[in-house]
Amino acid sequence: MKAMLSHEPGGPETLKLTEMDTPEPKKKHVRIKVHAAGLNFPDTLIIKDMYQMKPPRPFAPGGEVAGEIEALGEGVEGLKVGDRVLAMTGFGGFATHICAEAARVMKIPDDMPYDEASCLVLTYGTSHHALKNRAEIQPGESLLILGAAGGVGAAAIELGKAAGAKVIAAVSSEEKAQFCRDLGADETLIYTRDMDDRDKQKEFSNKIKELSGGEGVDVVYDAVGGAYAEPAVRALAWKGRFLVVGFPAGIPKIPLNLTLLKGCQIVGVFWGAHTLREPDMHAENMADLFRMYSDGKIKPRISARFPLEDAAKALEMMEDRKVLGKVVLDVA
Repeated sequence: MKAMLSHEPGGPETLKLTEMDTPEPKKKHVRIKVHAAGLNFPDTLIIKDMYQMKPPRPFAPGGEVAGEIEALGEGVEGLKVGDRVLAMTGFGGFATHICAEAARVMKIPDDMPYDEASCLVLTYGTSHHALKNRAEIQPGESLLILGAAGGVGAAAIELGKAAGAKVIAAVSSEEKAQFCRDLGADETLIYTRDMDDRDKQKEFSNKIKELSGGEGVDVVYDAVGGAYAEPAVRALAWKGRFLVVGFPAGIPKIPLNLTLLKGCQIVGVFWGAHTLREPDMHAENMADLFRMYSDGKIKPRISARFPLEDAAKALEMMEDRKVLGKVVLDVA
């Protein structure tokens, strides 16, 4: 087998294509021949030792894959050789083969291609858990999505619309705004990169309120962080919910008096821990996603594809925030 391995902390350029022995699955594990691997922002962090998960080196990044079961370990039930599956791997997905815990593997619908399956779990899983379980979003509510053209943001647009919300997509360029409108966003807002300026923050808050109808938004989905978070909290409506999803722009500092004045909530979204701590809820959410996919309500938007050996280029594209929707490694 081959894998793009991280031998030392560093950027995408440190990954090396390495040939190694194909592993045999342990008890309650399966070996998957990988057809496609989806890229996510944590892949850029884990190779720098900047993510909460720090695997022993050498390791391959890659938290989600889709492919075909090639071998079964002892004690595996409900799966068989030849099954078309996706897997939540955490890491190790940038490879031609991977062994995964059977409990983290699920069959995919016959009408779902491998590339789309490899993009479903982390982005749609995160966004569905955030909107359904953490925000408890309701039909008719307004939803602001920061970083709306990225993987989780694009998923949140589709899921927000499926939930009956008015969706405001906040992005950094007109190209990204058009992408969000094509996904179904009701309104788009282009923000400046210079959000450290207090006047720019105030302008941003006022624009959000204006687009929401004047009272502010009911839910903020923040996959950006940094200086964008506080003005978004200031634009919340009474009893609004601010979803903490990610921090590519840095970890923000929020004045907690805002939560008192608005009667609002700041709600953490740790999807990975949720899948382990609340497996029944996670299984229900995945069933929701497969159903919405079959009904045509959601569909991963793949904007770029790379072969396995060009994984570094794919990660650089993600680091540079040039990704619209999802990027995939076509492995086999």
